[in-house]
Amino acid sequence: MKKWFEQLRTEDWVAVWMAAPLLALSIFCPKEIPNVPSTLVGEVAWYGIAVLFVIVLAVLYAGCALMGRKLRGMLPSLVVVFAVSLLAQVVAKVPVIQEYGFESVFFSVIFGLLIRNLWRVPDWLKPAVQGEFFIKIGVVCLGATILFSDVMKSGVFGLVQACLVVAVVWFFAFRISRRLGVDERSAMILSSGVSICGVSACITAARVAGGDDRKLSYIVSLVLIIVVPMIYLMPWLAGLILPHLFEPAVAQEVAGAWIGGTIDTTSGVVASSEMVGREALSHAVIIKGAQNVLIGVVAFFIALYLSTRGDRGAAQRPSAGVVWEKFPKFILGFVAASLLFSLLQTGGMLTADAGGKLVEPKVAKMFSTLFFSLAFVCIGLDTRLKDIVSKENRSLLRAFLLAQGFNIVVTFVIACCLFGMLKPLWA
Repeated sequence: MKKWFEQLRTEDWVAVWMAAPLLALSIFCPKEIPNVPSTLVGEVAWYGIAVLFVIVLAVLYAGCALMGRKLRGMLPSLVVVFAVSLLAQVVAKVPVIQEYGFESVFFSVIFGLLIRNLWRVPDWLKPAVQGEFFIKIGVVCLGATILFSDVMKSGVFGLVQACLVVAVVWFFAFRISRRLGVDERSAMILSSGVSICGVSACITAARVAGGDDRKLSYIVSLVLIIVVPMIYLMPWLAGLILPHLFEPAVAQEVAGAWIGGTIDTTSGVVASSEMVGREALSHAVIIKGAQNVLIGVVAFFIALYLSTRGDRGAAQRPSAGVVWEKFPKFILGFVAASLLFSLLQTGGMLTADAGGKLVEPKVAKMFSTLFFSLAFVCIGLDTRLKDIVSKENRSLLRAFLLAQGFNIVVTFVIACCLFGMLKPLWA
């Protein structure tokens, strides 16, 4: 009994216990929980900041107490980490930056890196530097935003495209990364980011695979930098190629499916597909949602594969005991949150607007973004710039560019076959 209780106090399980009240708040008190403000001016903004800080402080104190970690010096350390994270999130909400698809985690790691490399990180700042714990909480909250209704909206063609693109691109990216000398776990992170949905997939895969946080921050930075030219490249390619192959209405659907399957951030998908047209926008967002749902599926298979490996990479018999012992338990929280919120949405319990329209669990999404931002501040504070420009990271860059190029080509072929040829015949 004591051993079982101790297992429930490990970081994976505690992340689930700490995420549970956050998800409860997003269900029962969505209007009372403030969003991260887009400005630091005004009483309303600072009231929201204070509420969110208290929530994060309570989660960190309770979580560390359950895990038996030291609580001394936590408050002043968290004030700094939270302030840097807040600045990153405010910068990410600037309209021009939003248009280019840069997310708060990008600025979080940049600001953390600047502090780490321009000044020495003092000992008093270290107690709240717990990136692993913050990320796991963020992943569980992320599950609440992955709703199975998104798959249903896309229909059979959207679901088939999502599965095909993720499977084909993931394995190609993994193989090319390994051939270029990228370590196995970093290759898994890169493959998940390119094939599924960028930042969220990278973070989830990293916590499952146990990759180096410095390489994770580099891969995430690549995702967010490469997406900028792609926002403009994809509509240009769609306008150059598709009108010669399909009728205008069909060309719009194919363009949306192509953009939704290749651009790695949701904001980038919206900005890019809007340049093509409303029909393209609708299909792009639905396809992106269908691919997002596959985060949990890919994470499960990565965990299943790694759980059957020995400490030195030797294969182990995949018994239930071995799988359970090594399986990252916070992924169970991710899946449970996805199932719960999907059921709540299906039952109409997430209805929040006057017209009775079902809406996203925006508070859960905000919590996920908040804890990811905190985590990447911590990663930046633990990383030296010379580690970022290492030879290994140059291999990651080459692998990422090759994988993204392959993604553009193979998704084009799949989108043309499914939405340009089979769907019109089906109709």
